Amino acid sequence: MTEKSAQSADEKFRIDKWLFAARFYKTRSQAADAVERGQVQVNGMRAKPSRILNTGDLLAIRIGPYHYLVKVLALSNQRRSATEARLLYQETEESRQAREAVAENLKSQPTPPHYAGKGRPTKRARRDLERFMSEK
Repeated sequence: MTEKSAQSADEKFRIDKWLFAARFYKTRSQAADAVERGQVQVNGMRAKPSRILNTGDLLAIRIGPYHYLVKVLALSNQRRSATEARLLYQETEESRQAREAVAENLKSQPTPPHYAGKGRPTKRARRDLERFMSEK
């Protein structure tokens, strides 16, 4: 056994680091918070962010209105491109269909009315407003 393969055999793969590497969350701290809040379950049970992940584990992940049910195919602690990240897991067909139905439902809902007064007024708008108020 080479030194590199011996090191990878002893390497532990935490669930929060794997979720970050698989691109479910933008930061590892967001992944750890989600696991801590119970939004990620491993094999049907709540887990801690330090839980060691194994290949073949079934993860139930809830991100906003979306629910993912994925099987862990490979382990990695290193964040790579999205195409490489998709090789780490396989989403079940039922999960994908349910997620697409939720997305379609959200698209069909009416959008809220547009808010015209965004943020602070510009210098010009403020001066116009002051001029208008002083005329009264």
